[in-house]
Amino acid sequence: MSRYLYRLARWSYRHRWATLAGWIVIVVAAVALAGASGGKTTDAISIPGTEAQHAVSVLKAKLPAASGATTQVVFADEDGNVTSAAHKAGVEKTLKELKALPQVVAVSDPFTAGSVSPDKQVALATVTYNTPAAGNVKDATVDGLKPAASDARHAGVQVEFSGAVYPQAAEVNSEAVGMMVALIVLVLTFGSLVAGGMPLVTAVFGVVISMMGVTILSAFTDIASASTSVATMLGLSCAIDYALFILSRARTNAAAGHSPEEAVSRAAGTAGSSVVFAGLSVMIALCGMSVVGIPFLTVMGLTAAATVGLALLVALTLLPALVGVVGSRGFRYSRLPGLRRARAATENAARDPEKLAGTRWASWVVRNRVKVLVLGVVGLAVIALPFSKMDLGLPGANARPTSDTSRVAYDLTSDHFGAGYNGTLTVVAQDVDRPAQAQQVAAALGKVDGVVSSNVAAVTNGIAVVSVVPSTGPNDPKTADLVHTIRDDSSRIAADTGAHILVGGQTATDIDVSAKLSDALPVFLATVVVLAFLLLTFAFRTILVPLKSILGFLLSAGAALGAQVAVFQWGWGQHLLGIAPTQTLSFLPVILLAIMFGLSSDYEIFVVSRIKEHYTRTGDARAAAVQGTGQSARVVTSAALIMASIFASFLFANDPMIKSIGFSFAVGVLIDAFVVRLALVPALMAIAGSKIWYHPRWFARVVPDPDIEGERLEEELTARDARELTTV
Repeated sequence: MSRYLYRLARWSYRHRWATLAGWIVIVVAAVALAGASGGKTTDAISIPGTEAQHAVSVLKAKLPAASGATTQVVFADEDGNVTSAAHKAGVEKTLKELKALPQVVAVSDPFTAGSVSPDKQVALATVTYNTPAAGNVKDATVDGLKPAASDARHAGVQVEFSGAVYPQAAEVNSEAVGMMVALIVLVLTFGSLVAGGMPLVTAVFGVVISMMGVTILSAFTDIASASTSVATMLGLSCAIDYALFILSRARTNAAAGHSPEEAVSRAAGTAGSSVVFAGLSVMIALCGMSVVGIPFLTVMGLTAAATVGLALLVALTLLPALVGVVGSRGFRYSRLPGLRRARAATENAARDPEKLAGTRWASWVVRNRVKVLVLGVVGLAVIALPFSKMDLGLPGANARPTSDTSRVAYDLTSDHFGAGYNGTLTVVAQDVDRPAQAQQVAAALGKVDGVVSSNVAAVTNGIAVVSVVPSTGPNDPKTADLVHTIRDDSSRIAADTGAHILVGGQTATDIDVSAKLSDALPVFLATVVVLAFLLLTFAFRTILVPLKSILGFLLSAGAALGAQVAVFQWGWGQHLLGIAPTQTLSFLPVILLAIMFGLSSDYEIFVVSRIKEHYTRTGDARAAAVQGTGQSARVVTSAALIMASIFASFLFANDPMIKSIGFSFAVGVLIDAFVVRLALVPALMAIAGSKIWYHPRWFARVVPDPDIEGERLEEELTARDARELTTV
């Protein structure tokens, strides 16, 4: 493979303008197609085959209006009476304005529907749209919600919005924050603005194409909004990291006396081989998310995998082309204070690796290998302890900032109606042919412990819709218990009333999604472990290295999830991060395991391939652990800081789900790179010695050698250079 990558990079360098033009054409085409498609992602998450989804299907067929996405409008006057003549007139005008919005099929009147709080300070109205998918509600409709509320506000009424569709505050451009930090790290690493900028340019190309692709696909299928954030995080971080690894090796080659063309071509053939394996490991893990059988996770994994694949392509083709464009300027160093050390580090990596700071660190680790191993493992185990108390769910409006309109609406509803009004259950009763039968169902549901009220909302086409208000909020474990209790009592209710019920609504949907994801987690973890073992066994052609890597991956992932539980679920960081304690995002463990597997394999391959390269050359396992770790430490450190900064930049987002994803990924990357790969790995390999590379003789015959270190390529190129010198 290293030969092909060498040739690909050399071709891209020699045809740099054609390569650059080709990528620009792809970007322009992707932007144009995305603009024409009109695709939108959605915040609604559902899983086919669950009871809540079955309820939605029945409503679509029998009562389409009730299956539409909704907005809950909260009218409040906490110092007066929302039913006063002046307030009521303003609210009524607002209701008329809401009815006139595009896609709106119904708007409930709180004064006639009895949706006024006992203290008469808050009233609730529901806006129903002509589409069940919140993502299909047009921006023009959502943008019209606030202006429609002006009459009520002018009358002195506070108006807030919540539900599946509501006007949200503009998001902070968190990606820009992450890229600024990445640029600083790159410039410090390379000691040059030109060299530091090239990985960012390749990343922008890859991410723009990927995001436009997601937009195009969302016009044809439902794609969760979180998919875009995950793909952006991975696209930026992987594209920058992959270009960083190749360019770093290219600059080392240039310091050894090679021309820019030869330097970048050799780098693609050697470091590029490791990059390909690293990228494939991430892609395989992300595609492995499809084994859990949950459609939105499958789409999320595939879109993220495609983004990583693009990151690989741009690093292997566009980067050599950019090196060709800038020429020798890409290998120069700035004379500015603070940037001069990069030159010494690059020259030492090429000529005298013992002088590297990474080598000094690795030497200390190897000398104190037992202490480092014990303290590292115990420390990570302690950080992972909160993981045992993880409570999976889908954080709602109660987890949003207190300034968010949905959070204000949630609090007003809880304070004046009760927490359960934020998590109303929609019970669909089938085989109902008369109103009296529907009332029997409502009465039976009202007798269940934990139910505040149950009222018949509609009777038509052989079904009845009953709104059931729990005594607890949507994210309270008691609400989940209530849903299961009602479902367990369905046969009794059917025997008493003749109606067969389905418990649906957004709260029940979230409970079903969380339960399905919780059940799928062990299966996915087993799949990831098997994939990791197979891939790393093929890469390093030994059994013990993959086992060591898997244990390290499990420690990193466990510590990241433990930290997430402590900060987001227990609320240890609520004031610092502007969050409210809430459940752990139900699909976070799955995507974190997938991504941490891929990223941990990245760093494992980059570090261990260098160690193996030295061991193959010298046969000294302990010295190889020092030299290999030392030579890879600087670039792995830079890569981890860049990746973590991009992930951490999503903490500036308004959405608590995106915050928790960014935090978990950032913590996981930092722990895996600095604690596991740069400390525990060399310590363990120094303890194991040559035994770490053991494999049976039959194993060597069966498992092919992918040569991820590019040794054969180096031998061929060295022989070629020798022949050329002889000829001269």
